Amino acid sequence: GRGGGGPTPVVATKARKGNIGVYLNGLGSVTPIYTVTVKTVVGGQLMDIRYKEGDIVNKGDPLIVLDERPFQVALEQAEGLLARDQALLDNARVDLARYQGLLAQNAIPEQQLATQKALVNQYIGTVKIDQGQINGAKLNITYCRINAPITGKIGLRLVDPGNIVSPSDSNGLLVITQLEPISVIFTIAEDQLPAVAKKMHAGQTLSVDAWDRELKNKLASGVLSTVDNQIDQTTGTLKLRASFDNK
Repeated sequence: GRGGGGPTPVVATKARKGNIGVYLNGLGSVTPIYTVTVKTVVGGQLMDIRYKEGDIVNKGDPLIVLDERPFQVALEQAEGLLARDQALLDNARVDLARYQGLLAQNAIPEQQLATQKALVNQYIGTVKIDQGQINGAKLNITYCRINAPITGKIGLRLVDPGNIVSPSDSNGLLVITQLEPISVIFTIAEDQLPAVAKKMHAGQTLSVDAWDRELKNKLASGVLSTVDNQIDQTTGTLKLRASFDNK
């Protein structure tokens, strides 16, 4: 036989149109879309904790109970003041009606009627103030029960039961981090921005893949959410945010 290889078989196929994927690589970091440091609106003693560290909680779930007894006392005092001032208002209105009849008979001077009208208006204002005090006390009682503002994962407990907490506490009571969905903030070069912006303005959904540090394992697939409005002049890069379901 002759040396060398024989002819290479070739199979012809019909040419077709398709999209050629263009990929832009950028270094990113996982960043929660929402992170909330839960603080108290009112000061008082922390009575009870209704969660465990690391729990996944839903928005509205009860988390913390503060001592509401001081605000309950304030509510009772405000209700007592309202009852007293409402009685004074009712009596002043009765006198006003009587004075109006007497003035029609020229039995009292007009100044006396004007003074009584002013007294009625004064009591009306006092009753409104009392009602405001009642509403404020009720609101403070509501603030004594702190619920989860978002759905997410609770971190480490920052304050133990029995401690006195205050709205001025800088660390707060606990931190909740949203995990589903979660985002990755990454950067691209500024000269790559026009192509991305053109696609976004056209309404196209751009896919984003997240890989590990070694670029060997794909962690998740998501979509581009938004582009920052400023270019970092020192590095010539722009930040973008991608969203991932993170189920």
